[in-house]
Amino acid sequence: MKPPFTLTNTMFHQVIEIPRILGIIEFRVKSDLKLQKENRIKSIHASLAIENNSLTEKQVTDIIDGKRVLGDPKEIREVKNAYDAYEEILTLDPYRQKDFLKAHRLLTAGIVNEAGKYRSRDVGIFDEMGNVVHMGARPQYLQTLMDDLFTWGKMTIRLSLSKVVFFTMRSKRSILLQMGMDEWGVCGKQ
Repeated sequence: MKPPFTLTNTMFHQVIEIPRILGIIEFRVKSDLKLQKENRIKSIHASLAIENNSLTEKQVTDIIDGKRVLGDPKEIREVKNAYDAYEEILTLDPYRQKDFLKAHRLLTAGIVNEAGKYRSRDVGIFDEMGNVVHMGARPQYLQTLMDDLFTWGKMTIRLSLSKVVFFTMRSKRSILLQMGMDEWGVCGKQ
C-alpha cells in the first residue's frame, strides 16, 4: 500500500535533522541543569561557610547527592536544610510572613527548637566577661516588629529588588531582632 504523500528530499532531510536538533537541545538542558546544580552547591557552601560550617564543597556535593559524609551532624543538617530551602524559594511570596516563617522552618528544621516560629525567649550577645553587648527585642514585641517590617517591605520595595535580595534583607533584619540563638550558630548567650 502506498502512503497518501510523496517523500521528498526536503522531508527526508527534516526527518533526520529533527532528532539531531532535539539531541542538541537535550544536551544544553542537561548542561544548564548541571551548571544550576553546581552554582547552587557553591552558593550553599559559601553561605554556610560564613556561618562557620566547616564542610568542604565536595562534602556539600556528596550530601546533596545523597551520599554519606563524615562530619558534624548539625553541619550536615544545615546543608540539607539549605538545599530544601533553595528548592522552595520560587514558591515563596516575599511579602508574606507565613512564607518567611516557612523559609525559616526549612533552614532551621532539626537545628533549633522553634523552627518556623518567632522565638519565645529573651536572647542577647555577651562579651567574654559576661557583659551585655546587645539584647534582642523582647519576644512579646517580635510579631509587631515583624508586622512593621513586612508592611515597610510591601510599601517600599516593589519591583526594584528580586525575591532573593528581599528575603536576604529580611532574614538579616530578623536575625537582628532575634539575635543570639546559640543553637542556630549566632554567637551569644541566653
